[in-house]
Amino acid sequence: MINILGLSIGLSAAFVIGTMVFYDLTFDKFHPDGDRIYRVATAFKSPDGDFYNAGVTVPLAQALVDLEMKELSAVAPLFTAFPLHVQNKNTEHLFKNPEFVIYTDPSYFKVFEYHWLAGNNENALEEPNTVVLSQKRAKKYFPNQEMETIIGKSVIYNDTISATVTGIVENFKQRTDIVFEEFISLKTAATQDMTNAVNEANWNNTNSASQLFIKLSENTNPLEVQKTLDQIAKDHDDPEMVAIGRTSAYHLQPLDDIHLNPNYNTFDFADSRTSFSALKSLMILALILVLLGCINFINLNTAQAIKRAKEIGIRKTLGSSRKQLVIQFLGETFILTLAAASLSFFLSKWLLILFSDFIPSGLTFDVFWNPWVIMGIMLLLLLVSLLSGFYPAVVMSKYKPVSVLKQQVLTNSDKGSLRKYLTVFQFVIAQVFIIATLMVGKQLNYIMKKDMGFKTEAIAYFRTPWRDTSAVKRARFVRQMEEIPGVDQVVLSGNPPASFSTMSMGVKYIDGDKEVNSNLQLMYGNARYFNLYDLKLIAGRMPLNDSIREFVINRSYLKVLGLENPEDVLGKSIKADTENLPIVGVMEDFNQHSLKYGVAPMAFTGGTYNGKWTQFKTIHFKMNSKDSGNWPITFSKIESIWKELYPSSDFEYRFMDDTVKRFYESEQKTATLLKWATGLAILISCLGLFGLVIHTTERRTKEIGIRKILGANIFQLNFLLSKDFLKLVLIAFVIAAPIAWYGLHNWLEEFANKTELSWWIFAISGISMVVISLLIMTIKTLNSANTNPVKSLRTE
Repeated sequence: MINILGLSIGLSAAFVIGTMVFYDLTFDKFHPDGDRIYRVATAFKSPDGDFYNAGVTVPLAQALVDLEMKELSAVAPLFTAFPLHVQNKNTEHLFKNPEFVIYTDPSYFKVFEYHWLAGNNENALEEPNTVVLSQKRAKKYFPNQEMETIIGKSVIYNDTISATVTGIVENFKQRTDIVFEEFISLKTAATQDMTNAVNEANWNNTNSASQLFIKLSENTNPLEVQKTLDQIAKDHDDPEMVAIGRTSAYHLQPLDDIHLNPNYNTFDFADSRTSFSALKSLMILALILVLLGCINFINLNTAQAIKRAKEIGIRKTLGSSRKQLVIQFLGETFILTLAAASLSFFLSKWLLILFSDFIPSGLTFDVFWNPWVIMGIMLLLLLVSLLSGFYPAVVMSKYKPVSVLKQQVLTNSDKGSLRKYLTVFQFVIAQVFIIATLMVGKQLNYIMKKDMGFKTEAIAYFRTPWRDTSAVKRARFVRQMEEIPGVDQVVLSGNPPASFSTMSMGVKYIDGDKEVNSNLQLMYGNARYFNLYDLKLIAGRMPLNDSIREFVINRSYLKVLGLENPEDVLGKSIKADTENLPIVGVMEDFNQHSLKYGVAPMAFTGGTYNGKWTQFKTIHFKMNSKDSGNWPITFSKIESIWKELYPSSDFEYRFMDDTVKRFYESEQKTATLLKWATGLAILISCLGLFGLVIHTTERRTKEIGIRKILGANIFQLNFLLSKDFLKLVLIAFVIAAPIAWYGLHNWLEEFANKTELSWWIFAISGISMVVISLLIMTIKTLNSANTNPVKSLRTE
């Protein structure tokens, strides 16, 4: 039972992690000529570091087409769009916020091959105001209709853009990041601006909404195309930016790299994804847990080998060869492994439910029936059987029949050195996990409670619809919210002080002969915004009003400029493009993102633009913290105003506290995963320890009886039986402590704000492992110590 339980825990972890790895590594493997499909992405180098964007400048696609390169069989630009709503022209049914809508042209269908259910890829997107729908989207917009009958019907985007359906394609049935559902002809974009990236002709403007896929010709070396892209980038780099060390380059990203490359986004933002480095960490974790189960098997089987010595001796006497005995023991091991695997399947199904937050939404238990997964599981079981059974089989099969039958095996063959090494290894792993769990928890608690530098309590915000350009509506919204009881302050401005969206620009500070080029993050607001978040002005004044471009810089930018006294920078200017922007104030630093990162140079200013492209589209408000019981009523009143002003959009708000917590989702998942890994490692190790204690006490039954007759008490017997195992636990701690310190020290270096690597974490780990081990050992040793000595001495 101990063997099966230990193995099944390790195997179930390996099965789940293995299917996760298989799931993530098999995205977009089904496309014909998929190895010739690439996305062109952009990488930026600057003195501040490297930055990446999945988008490209709009003119790049046409530049590649104009070159008429024989290495390219298709060049397909696409632009992601986010309509507010789509309307079926015949039924007038409205569908809000459709996802995965793009502008593209017929070249897209030359890169990606779809099965056409109606229409064809030759002329489907040739004309303006045409659209191709996926089968899923066609059924949604035109329910209960045959695919052929939908061709020629129209849908209307955002009340104004009419598009005729000219084709319907089948959705990809296998795992893919190419998730588009609606393909609007690129010529349609010339007449409207559902995405402002389409008509941007500037080579220096890169937008993630503008993306480019290419398909190489057969037998083409990608390096030839890369050379062309390098030359294009070099030809169009801004000389002023190059002079200060800011350059851009285009890179070919293979189709199968899109899913696991953390530098560039996929198209489904709602689907959380992992990275290849995270998958490697998970595979190492699975390997460790399987090894712990195998170690249990080796330890217990070699420890109990003496019990089977007579059987082996008789088998050898009757003519069995060593090879036959090894095969027999390996076969027995394989049967036990199969039993553990059967239990693991049930545990795996439970683990998939338990770890739903870590597991991709598309991964279900059905993946286990994939032929490749089944083959992988069978190979794993064979490997585990060999790993677990080979050494015990070799040990037991080498017993000599004469020695066995004379009962002379024990003295020379059961020193247990390997068992001690393996037991120490198990407890080293368990100790490292305990220390890591405690340290990650301490660091997470530290950054969650540390002051961000601005007020977050009872403050919430929401963004008005980005396509609604009415400043009158936004002003009216603020006025009506101010009249709601329970709302203390309301401010219309840009993004909150800390968010997942950042805006920045390259600036130049000039003071006489001194020039400093750097990147500067921008935050848009006014004096009321400043007061709402309790930001601290340490010198100068606020911008005079919302529309004047005056800057209040933070202390971090002051350091970049090489200045100590905030007063020294007042009245100076920074140059952005051709504008000279005055610095009128200096504010205290605050964290714009996770405390894992340092404070970036930043400037606070009013809205750069008015009207359509204003940055003042977010409404921030403070709730009455003493009246939290009535908050639901207050929010329902705010939502009523929203429905009155923006009836076609959904109302979504977020508290600042929740936004800050979202910064640490990755660390929280790591902490949870470590807790489970620690629990499993301790459980498997303690199962093994329990098995060894059972074996040891059974071997020393007569010794225990004699010691009891001679006057030994239960405490003395318990100490006698436990001291050897406690030595192993303490040795494991001595080995684990420096390993854990080294790993955690390196991990903490990733954080700009970090807690101390405290000694008490190591002390708690060591003490807890000793206590757990003592409890495990005491359960069995007390039972043996309480046995009647007469019965013990009669035991053969």
